Amino acid sequence: MIWAALGALLSLTVLTGAMLGAALGLTGFAILHFFAGGSMRLGVQAVFNVLGEFTLTSIPLFILLGDVLVASGLAGGIYKALSPLFARLRGGLLHTNIAVCTVFGAVSGSSMSVSAAVGSVAYPELIGRGYDKRMVVGSLAGGGTLGLLIPPSLSLLIYGALTDTSIGKLFLAGVVPGLMMALLFMIYIEIKARRHPGLVPAEAPLPWSQTLRATLAVWPILVLILAVLGSLFLGIATPTESAAVGVAAAALLGFTMGDLTLARLMQTFVNSARTFAVIAFVFLGAVILAQSISVLQLPQKLLEGISSVGLSPLLMLGVVVLIYLLLGMIFDGLSMMVMTLPVVFPLLTGLGYDAVWLGVVITIMVEVGMLTPPVGMNLFVLVGISKHQVNLAQASIGALPYWLLLMLGLVLLTAMPGIATWLPSLSYK
Repeated sequence: MIWAALGALLSLTVLTGAMLGAALGLTGFAILHFFAGGSMRLGVQAVFNVLGEFTLTSIPLFILLGDVLVASGLAGGIYKALSPLFARLRGGLLHTNIAVCTVFGAVSGSSMSVSAAVGSVAYPELIGRGYDKRMVVGSLAGGGTLGLLIPPSLSLLIYGALTDTSIGKLFLAGVVPGLMMALLFMIYIEIKARRHPGLVPAEAPLPWSQTLRATLAVWPILVLILAVLGSLFLGIATPTESAAVGVAAAALLGFTMGDLTLARLMQTFVNSARTFAVIAFVFLGAVILAQSISVLQLPQKLLEGISSVGLSPLLMLGVVVLIYLLLGMIFDGLSMMVMTLPVVFPLLTGLGYDAVWLGVVITIMVEVGMLTPPVGMNLFVLVGISKHQVNLAQASIGALPYWLLLMLGLVLLTAMPGIATWLPSLSYK
């Protein structure tokens, strides 16, 4: 009865055209009113408690950090610094796309920001050199997903805030899987380039002396990564403080080594505020819905039902992954995550799955959604950057191998959970 009511209310509010945050919040209030004795005040109290959390303030700061880097043009500097190094491989500058997305993801935290920042520099450069359009867009769409996995990650931040899981542990857990996915992407590119040489023009490598000299120019971003992640992992700063340090360092680098101006800096504040307003609205609606689900103990009842049926934890994980794949075709990654976590988190942790490991798994599923049409946001970003030289269908085909590799990464994480849990276990004993 309650599950039918929950599904019907959520579907009704979404179909009315209400914003997702409003749909989630209204559904939560309705559940509290009709099924929990009119205790709507519990939803208001939950929102008040969340708004008072210090960790939540790091989200707009990390968004601002990425916007400052884009506005300063430092992403283009990273690309020029790393291009000579990877031009020596058969995949050429496609490898540079993945490498720059990895580096940029270590200071941005947003998949779309990474795709947009790197894509705006890389797409015209590679097309001008004769690279296949679908391979270029695919590598940028796939590489952009690394912004959600490699810390600092908005996905892991929101997951930690919603589930009360250590942000530091989550960030550490994303490092090895993020590097693993970058390596898998580059292996695929190299194999594809060797099997179909006509898709990738041969790059003339520079002498090693010039290559190393060019690569050393990436040091400003490495300093920024050290300022953000180093202060966090060493326990010197909280996530919010490390984000603030990163914004200050990015602004300083932007003014001294990039193209940042005071007017552009002011515009980044406006853009970041707008982005966070959308995220916060969805987040608060999810908090109200989570409170209603928690009050009625729906996850516990679902867990009891699964236990009585005899469904194994692995099979249950497979069901959850399938649900995320279907939802990824309809909702953006953030909405999908905050909408499902109130049920998925207690359900899977109740079956014995580690909370930190689960955060990485759900982040990968969010990444998969970023590449899944018709709502794959990374695909739309790159279609826009290409000025519609590549349509959504072509971008989807180009990104398909990276979609499959993300699913392979999920299988590897399930078979070897230590990929995600090893690094946090060393630092948090």
